Amino acid sequence: MTTHLVWLRNDLRITDNKALYAACADPQARVMALYIATPQQWRQHNMSPRQAAFIHAHLRQLQQVLGARGIELVCHQCGNFAESAQWLVEFCQQQQVSALFYNRQYEFNERQRDSGVEQALQGQVSCHGFDDSLLLPPGSVQTAKGEMYQVFTPFRHTFIQRLLASETTVLPAPSSRGPACQFTLPDKFDYPFEEVSDGYPVGEQAALQRLRAFCREQVSDYAKQRDLPAINGTSNLSPYLVIGVLSPRQCLNRLRVECPDVLENPQSGAFCWLNELIWREFYRHLIVAYPALCQHRPFIPWTDNLSWSDNPSALQAWQQGLTGYPIVDAAMRQLNQTGWMHNRLRMVSASFLVKDLLIDWRAGERYFMSQLLDGDLAANNGGWQWAASTGTDAAPYFRIFNPTTQGKRFDPQGVFIRKWLPELAQVPDSEIHHPHRWAQKQRVVLDYPQPIVDHQQARLNTLARFEAAKSQGTQVLRPEC
Repeated sequence: MTTHLVWLRNDLRITDNKALYAACADPQARVMALYIATPQQWRQHNMSPRQAAFIHAHLRQLQQVLGARGIELVCHQCGNFAESAQWLVEFCQQQQVSALFYNRQYEFNERQRDSGVEQALQGQVSCHGFDDSLLLPPGSVQTAKGEMYQVFTPFRHTFIQRLLASETTVLPAPSSRGPACQFTLPDKFDYPFEEVSDGYPVGEQAALQRLRAFCREQVSDYAKQRDLPAINGTSNLSPYLVIGVLSPRQCLNRLRVECPDVLENPQSGAFCWLNELIWREFYRHLIVAYPALCQHRPFIPWTDNLSWSDNPSALQAWQQGLTGYPIVDAAMRQLNQTGWMHNRLRMVSASFLVKDLLIDWRAGERYFMSQLLDGDLAANNGGWQWAASTGTDAAPYFRIFNPTTQGKRFDPQGVFIRKWLPELAQVPDSEIHHPHRWAQKQRVVLDYPQPIVDHQQARLNTLARFEAAKSQGTQVLRPEC
């Protein structure tokens, strides 16, 4: 009997899964699925314990759903990618696999691993890779010169043109292939797990329900509410997209069902949300064109000349939400307690670390990955390099967020701040962004730290450091040949 093996990675769903769909196309074939956990690699990539637990919970659910359709899901654990590739080759031989199906990953190490597996199986097992986690594959959205865009807006313009001409149909889940089968998933991997918030229920159906509700009830207000952290104005779908419980095609198609004129109305909330999906694509296309981005390199090489501050105590204060700037501290405590942070506040807190504390953006990038439920290398790296003015389409280095101004603008009454900083509960709305000024007037003592840096002075120091670094050279990062 012909055996088809589906190698699952960040595609933990049965609906609209290109690799699974292709593997099941032959009704006579035996279909197996495989997931290989690589804890050692996860540690190197700073995967958060919440995300590890989220993956495990979805594997348990996926194993039941596939098993009900007669498809065995085998879960194995290896230390790293090299060991997992070797084990996979041996597993294919043991199971007499004739064809391997997988959805591509775009990070540098993952691409190297997949290339090695294909070489090792050459002549023995036919390998079929699919571009599944993106609406358009890397390399398909280029300039007239055949190069990757370095600025988002023209990328988006060409992306939408290509998207309108592409196939984005959602593929059905596989039908039953035989009697149900049950298999045991290890209680946990050799990796720390941390409880996931009740706000993120497990399962493909739960994710689809959230997508439908957001597109039906909230997306029209998305442009107005997405920057207000006190309001639940975002989709909260990113954790599901990152591990592939949802596909971007499902998101696009549901958005078009609820908002048919999304592309004709660029001022709408629906287009604003689509824009965020395209940002996700942009960053993933970039790491393929510029693989050095996966290796802790800035997109603008001269920024590596920056003289960063070695200040462990300031870094720790930022991590713990004890900087003395309420909007930054509330954002960091939200991250630490829930594994998620509002997107506007990701920009604000990242800017504070780099532009106020002059701490290397890579320290912040690593810390976010270690905490985020929706940690994704491409998006996280792209966001940090944008905030640090080291990346493509970056904010100019002289554009520096004032954390107090940002707090006043996006949390004017301090509703979000008080939620995460209960020690400021008694501070009135008018003074919530200057709590110590109020405390001094009232002659009370707050159990809250004084600002660890003066923003205006920090701004001048940062400008001087960037200008000094830029004067040393302006070379450009070269794309992959």
